[in-house]
Amino acid sequence: MDVDAFVLVHRDTWDRLEKLVKNRRRLTGAEVDELVELYQRVSTHLSMLRSASSDSALIGRLSTLVARARAVVTGAHAPMTGTIIRFWTVAFPVVAYRVWRWWLATALAFFALVAVIALWVATSPEIQSVIGTPSDIDELVNHDFASYYREHPAGSFALQVWANNSLVAAKCIAFAVLLGLPIPLVLFQNAANLGVISGLMFQAGKGAILLGLLTPHGLLELTAVFLAAAAGMRLGWTVISPGQRPRSQVLAEQGRAMVSIAVGLVAVLLVSGAIEALVTPSPLPTVVRVGVGITAEAAFLTYIVYFGSRAARAGRTGDVEDAPDTLPTG
Repeated sequence: MDVDAFVLVHRDTWDRLEKLVKNRRRLTGAEVDELVELYQRVSTHLSMLRSASSDSALIGRLSTLVARARAVVTGAHAPMTGTIIRFWTVAFPVVAYRVWRWWLATALAFFALVAVIALWVATSPEIQSVIGTPSDIDELVNHDFASYYREHPAGSFALQVWANNSLVAAKCIAFAVLLGLPIPLVLFQNAANLGVISGLMFQAGKGAILLGLLTPHGLLELTAVFLAAAAGMRLGWTVISPGQRPRSQVLAEQGRAMVSIAVGLVAVLLVSGAIEALVTPSPLPTVVRVGVGITAEAAFLTYIVYFGSRAARAGRTGDVEDAPDTLPTG
């Protein structure tokens, strides 16, 4: 496509649509019909330019124009329920699905590190002596670890857990602006903590208690953290290697995807926190508590795979409809 010739041919159409949008409160019936027709036509122009041009300024201008025209055409009658349904069936799952390789790699690296640290702690009396005295370790593995889940009222404990887990996920998302470089450090700190306690518990013969208390909520909780970390690191990598499209365009798209991840994980971590406060310390048999955790994890992964793969096959990216293609500048 000759972009310059395309612009010359269609510039008057774009200018006319912009004029109608500006005068939206004073349009006649015929002008309203014209605005709808031009909106559809310019939307097609935008789609063609996105696939054929790397002119981010031109694409950004048309994206903004189409978004404004769409707001006029749809007005205030678009139901909020439609937006909510689209978020949970398209935007969040497809963004999570598209980062599955980063997500899986993050999980594998995390658990490998936990296993190495746990083995090191369990087989090294020198390391255990650095961690604490024998009486301190005995108190931890025989009392403190289990009592942690029972010493607070369920409601306040759920809120505390949700706030703590959300903070970890928020750090992963926020560190994306630093190319994602601090994210491995955040994961390392959490892996080290889990590895140390695992090593001490298994060395003391309390491995079953550890797994029985961590599995119900830990599967979903860690999955959410891995997703946040994966999305953050992918956004950081986008700055380094944007591919064939302009860096600003790709970065804007990935940045909006991070918003979807952040909002979606609020709900996921609420579920995880509720399980940790209500199921983990409950008198239910261990097999039932673990079953709740596995069921919640399986349900979440099935949800992501089903809706995410379906949206991906349909060519959806989870991005805001008619969103500008570049980051806003001052």
